Amino acid sequence: MERTHVPVLLQACIDGLAIRPDGIYVDGTLGRGGHSAEILKRLQNGRLVAIDRDAQAIEEAGARLAEFGDRVTLVHGNFAELDSILGGLGIDRADGMLFDLGVSSPQLDDAGRGFSYMQDAPLDMRMDRDAALTAAEVVNTWPEAELKRILFAFGEERYAPRIASAIASARSGKPIRTTLELVEIIRGAMPAAALREKQHPAKRSFQAIRIAVNDELNAISKMLDAAADRLAPGGRLAVISFHSLEDRIVKNAIQVRENGCTCPPDFPVCVCGFRQTMRTVTKRPITASEEEIRDNPRARSAKLRIAERV
Repeated sequence: MERTHVPVLLQACIDGLAIRPDGIYVDGTLGRGGHSAEILKRLQNGRLVAIDRDAQAIEEAGARLAEFGDRVTLVHGNFAELDSILGGLGIDRADGMLFDLGVSSPQLDDAGRGFSYMQDAPLDMRMDRDAALTAAEVVNTWPEAELKRILFAFGEERYAPRIASAIASARSGKPIRTTLELVEIIRGAMPAAALREKQHPAKRSFQAIRIAVNDELNAISKMLDAAADRLAPGGRLAVISFHSLEDRIVKNAIQVRENGCTCPPDFPVCVCGFRQTMRTVTKRPITASEEEIRDNPRARSAKLRIAERV
C-alpha cells in the first residue's frame, strides 16, 4: 500500500503560523499542496494564495484543493515576484506566509526533470519548464572559472576546482547530456577519500547547478524582502530550508530586521534610525523528529525558522 505523502515539518509549520480562521495566508511553494490543505482546513472565511513556478504542481495540487473553492487562489509564478503577485490580487497585507525551499518530491521522483543524481535523465533541473536556462547549458557553456565559482559558492564543494576542470575537459570532446554522465565526471574528479564519505559525491555539485539554473538565491532574497514588507503586524513568516546556504540567508534576513541597529553598544539611544520590523519566534531552527525522518528521509536536513512582523 502506497504511503500517504506528508509534507516536511507539517505540524510545526501549522503551529508556527498561528492561523486565524479569517486571515489571509500565502503558501509560496505549493508543491503537492500538503501544507496548503492543512492551512485551508483551518480557514473559515479566510483566504490562501498558493504559488508555484512549476505548472505541473499547480495542476496537480489544484485538483487536490478544489474542495476548498474560492478560499484558495492558485498562481503560476515565482515567489521572487511575491510583491507584484499580491499587488495584482489586491492584497496589501497577509497574516502568514510559508515557504518550503526544497525541491519537491514529485520533481525529485520524476527522473525526466533531471534533478536527481541517482537516475539518468537529460540535464534539465528547471523548476519552471518554460524557463530558458537548463543545466545542460550551464554545464556545457559556462566558463570553467564560473563553474568553479558556483560549485564553491552554491554547493560549498571543496573540490570545486577539480570538478570544474574535469567538466571542462570532458565537454571539450563531446557535450555532457545526461545526469549520470555528469555524475561519473564528478566522481572521477574526486579523491578516493571523498568517495568513501557517506554523502553522495555529486550531491553538492547538483545542488550548486540547480541553484544557478533557477537563480534560487536571488529569488529567496527578493521573497524575504517582499514577505517582510507584506506581512501584517503580528503576521508570521515560516521558512523551511534544506542546506546551510539557504538557512544562512533566511537567518540573516530575519536578524537584520530584528537587530539591525548600527549604533555603538555604549550609545544610550539609537541614532542610526533603525526600526525593528521582525521578531524571531524560533531562536533555534526546528528540525524533524526521528519518527518523521524514518517516515520521510528527505526531512533529515530540513530546518524551519519562524519570525513575526512587529
